[in-house]
Amino acid sequence: MKSNARCWTPQAAALLIVMLLLSACAMVGSEQQAPCPPVVQYTSAEQARAADEVDALPEGAMVVRMLGDFAVLRDQARACK
Repeated sequence: MKSNARCWTPQAAALLIVMLLLSACAMVGSEQQAPCPPVVQYTSAEQARAADEVDALPEGAMVVRMLGDFAVLRDQARACK
């Protein structure tokens, strides 16, 4: 055995302890669930107005595709509870 072999033992032990502590912290974060976002309720009048505005958009408008994505997100938020 080399004469300096014992000098490395405390550093290796300290590294092992730090790694164990960090891995324990990582597990705590993975168990937490993100809170569900609130789903905004719209009145019938607001929904009718939005439908009229969507109908007035030109064919193939990007906003229509984005509204479809928004509808999926709203459904996911409702199911999150």
